[in-house]
Amino acid sequence: MAWRARQPWKLGSPVPALVLLAAAAALLAAPAIGYAHAIGGSDAEFVKGTSGPDPMPFLYLGAKHMVTGYDHLLYLFGVIFFLFRLRQIALYVSLFSLGHSLTLLAGVYFELKVDPHLVDAVIGLSVAYKGFENVGGFRTLFGAQPDPRLAVLCFGLVHGFGLATKLQALDLNPNGLIANLLSFNVGVEIGQVVALTLILVVMALWRRSHLFGASAGAANIVLILAGFVLAGEQLAGYFYGGAVR
Repeated sequence: MAWRARQPWKLGSPVPALVLLAAAAALLAAPAIGYAHAIGGSDAEFVKGTSGPDPMPFLYLGAKHMVTGYDHLLYLFGVIFFLFRLRQIALYVSLFSLGHSLTLLAGVYFELKVDPHLVDAVIGLSVAYKGFENVGGFRTLFGAQPDPRLAVLCFGLVHGFGLATKLQALDLNPNGLIANLLSFNVGVEIGQVVALTLILVVMALWRRSHLFGASAGAANIVLILAGFVLAGEQLAGYFYGGAVR
């Protein structure tokens, strides 16, 4: 399949010892970066105090939230990992954007309530899912693989609910809600483009080096582990209590 072109590693191949160090780093880093994801501090106070349309600050908040949204970016990193054509990248990123835009807007406007811990747990699992898909796990274990385009769209819907829960926690003023909500969504897309551009630059340099073939599998194993850590952290918060991150 074109979207899996030039895949250098598959499940069952030896994993470099370096993956153990990388995995340990991911396990240690995940709880620490978790606190960067929620909208809090002065940003939260500003949103709570807004009583009318104020598009530019909400656009900034949307962009900031996506750039610091480590779970969203990890998933996008997995999505583009084995995509080498800009047309393919644009297709998959557009499907993801369509999904998260729909549920972000609908979730906040129609007040669709979903437990933030459970949504973020599924988002963590989406990261693990993509890493598992990238190493050929579904084909190796089950002999078939779900349509990756449909998976990206569906997980985009889940990621959108994750964004919606962050705004719902701030009790947005209904006056100017539509304008502010649309501005936030546009900001999310801008932040996504900025972050994705940086990721693509790093990926392009990595792919041109002799290290890519040897480290691609290890990177996706780390992606799987990081996804399970993120999901486990949120499930622990759901069952035992804890702040939403």
